[in-house]
Amino acid sequence: MESIKLRETDETPLIILDTEREIFEISGRSLPEDVNQFYDPILKWLDEYSKNPLPKSTFLFKLTYFNTASSKLVLDIMMKIENMHDAGHEVLIKWLVPFDDEDNEEAGEEFKDMLDVPFEITILNE
Repeated sequence: MESIKLRETDETPLIILDTEREIFEISGRSLPEDVNQFYDPILKWLDEYSKNPLPKSTFLFKLTYFNTASSKLVLDIMMKIENMHDAGHEVLIKWLVPFDDEDNEEAGEEFKDMLDVPFEITILNE
C-alpha cells in the first residue's frame, strides 16, 4: 500500500501513514486553509488500509495546536480507526500532550469519551 508522507508546515501537520515502517502519525499544527481538501486523502487512505490492516496499528496524535475545523476531521479519522476496532482489528490511539497544555489534554479526553476504542493520553515531559 502506498504511504502518505506530508511535511509539517506552519499551517499543516506532519502526516506519516507508512505500513512498511508501521508508523501512523499526525503531529504539529493543524489549521489548513481548506481542511477538507487537506484531510480527504488521509481519510481515503484509512478506508483502503482498513480493508487489510497490520495485525496491530498504533496511531499517534501529537497535535500542538488545531482549529475547530481540524478537530472535526481529526474525529473523523479517529472514527475510521474505531471502525477498524469494531471489525475486530487491534488498534490503539495515542494522544500525546505537550507538557503543561491543559487545553490539549482536555481535547484528548473529549475525543476519548466520544469513542469506543483503546485510547491512551500521555503527557510529554518538558
